[in-house]
Amino acid sequence: MESAESLLVRESDRLVLLFEPPFDHQEPNPGYIRGYPPGMRENGGQYTHGALWMAMAWARMGEGDRAMRLLQMMNPIELARTPQDVEKYAAEPYVVAADVSSAPGRAGRAGWTWYTGSAAWMYRIWIEEVLGFQLRGDRLTMKPAMPGCWDNFSLTYRHGSTVYEIAVERHEESGMVTEMDGAVVEDGSIRLSDTGGTRRIRVGIPHVLAQNEEPESRLAKV
Repeated sequence: MESAESLLVRESDRLVLLFEPPFDHQEPNPGYIRGYPPGMRENGGQYTHGALWMAMAWARMGEGDRAMRLLQMMNPIELARTPQDVEKYAAEPYVVAADVSSAPGRAGRAGWTWYTGSAAWMYRIWIEEVLGFQLRGDRLTMKPAMPGCWDNFSLTYRHGSTVYEIAVERHEESGMVTEMDGAVVEDGSIRLSDTGGTRRIRVGIPHVLAQNEEPESRLAKV
């Protein structure tokens, strides 16, 4: 992952490349992918569908800050903050682009937009991996990879006629704690019901100490 980060994440152009360097005239011929100019679409550009998986990998490793950084780099809203950004990105700021070019003179320019595959993965990674909302059948488990700059977040989920109000916050205990309506859920897996009303889930996750930082100094910042 460190190698992928150093070789494929181009901070200056806000790109997460599929591979580097792109194919040009190398042999043996890799096939149709070389039909695109170097740095365009799959040929060494940011192919967003695959680039998002790097953010997912960081989240699954518990690196919420690194996951969020990549997600923000690929977020079209963040690529259209100023008139200069809009001119460079040259696409809608409210839909995900399938690809963003890394080619000289076109670096940072969006390609095919309204791409549902990339949009779906971006949505899932934010919801399931960073916020940690993992729903499988009628079982809900919260496994957040919360960025260090967040102290808490909340979300509301409706399951049939039942509303689940979920609050995730940092606490001083050593491990993760999941409670529903004040009672501890031992394995952290909540069976959802369709009985109506509102249920309240609280998830406490431990503070993570910065490297080489004493507990007292970390707590002073909270």
